[in-house]
Amino acid sequence: MTRRLHPAWLVAVVAFVALVGAAGFRATPSVLLHPLHAEFRWPLATISAAVSVNLILYGLTAPFAAALMERFGMRRVVSGALLLVAAGSGLTVFMNASWQLILCWGVLVGLGTGSMALAFVATVTGRWFVRRRGLVTGVLTAGGAAGQLVFLPLLATVVQASGWRTAALIVAGSALAVVPLVVWRLRDHPADLGVTAYGAVAESAAPAPPSGAARRAVGALRTAARTRAFWLLAGGFAICGATTNGLVGTHFIPAAHDHGMAETTAAGLLALVGLFDIAGTIASGWLTDRVDSRLLLGAYYALRGGSLLVLPSLFADSAGPSMLVFIVFYGLDWVATVPPTVALCREYFGESGPIVFGWVFAAHQFGAAVAATGAGLVRDQLGTYALAWYVAGALSVGAAVLSLLLRRGGAPRPIPIPVPAPAVAWRLR
Repeated sequence: MTRRLHPAWLVAVVAFVALVGAAGFRATPSVLLHPLHAEFRWPLATISAAVSVNLILYGLTAPFAAALMERFGMRRVVSGALLLVAAGSGLTVFMNASWQLILCWGVLVGLGTGSMALAFVATVTGRWFVRRRGLVTGVLTAGGAAGQLVFLPLLATVVQASGWRTAALIVAGSALAVVPLVVWRLRDHPADLGVTAYGAVAESAAPAPPSGAARRAVGALRTAARTRAFWLLAGGFAICGATTNGLVGTHFIPAAHDHGMAETTAAGLLALVGLFDIAGTIASGWLTDRVDSRLLLGAYYALRGGSLLVLPSLFADSAGPSMLVFIVFYGLDWVATVPPTVALCREYFGESGPIVFGWVFAAHQFGAAVAATGAGLVRDQLGTYALAWYVAGALSVGAAVLSLLLRRGGAPRPIPIPVPAPAVAWRLR
């Protein structure tokens, strides 16, 4: 029987929906900063610290989640991650102390969303796609990032009309609603359905689950850390996180509010960033299949740096034409860095590329955490975010330099993998 639609596309659709579902709670920090500050009188730096814990765990969980997906399968790991997101979001409605915010918002949601971070994208595309791998990476990445931003106008409206607790419960329900779909349709390997990966010329067996997921993740880091390429990629991606999730994603709305702009208007601008991010990231995936990834990263970071340096002069009590130009430009560049970074991890580290990318992504989130807390401190001490924007712009230019220093023709480095018992391959019938 001729298949009209390859199962890989169904797996990609389910992964896309799961990433969008998990993105909901990651959209809430910027719209809840002022409501939490107003209700509990917690300093913005304290609330930002909870965001930082979330961002760090989001990143540190990623490489271990990639290894756990090898051990237990994507379906189990993603289902458990969505349940953690729902629990962390729902429990926030009962909190009355800042440590509870850190526990729910930082730890539970950080672990849950980290298990469905970009390492999940790298795992899905690495297992299910040979052709169109860069394009699918771009689409899935855009789903997670844009989902986070597109939720903003809804959440801002709900917070304004019904309070922040209602918004948190909506996010918890959204994450729970995705679990049945993941259980029903997400599959771990093409061989599970008796097919090959999309674009593969030969059938391959599903590998037996390796033992020692943590050892596998740490071993991948130990080997990758001996290479120059790893540190250049991790350094650039740390700056990427600082200038997206950490700074703009967390502090754009409060910064716009400082200049008299309504929070719902600022949230709408970030939602536009999410919409244009879809186009930009998909286009980046398409370009990654055709253009040297090093050149792409250099261009993306340099353009981002220039836009951040002019941003402080664009804030006003309304969204003027210049601000709208910034929003469109920044949206196109938001996570366009992901497809070429995933491709370079695969080029330099071979089959262990998804796990190594998990560690590179951990650096991304470390940078985001530093920026989230640092920008909050700058605002508390100076009364303005201007210095934070200028520093971020300069760092982005530095990331462009790091990307252009990557050497071409990196041969995959062998990373030790526990040798399992031989697996029985499924045969096409």
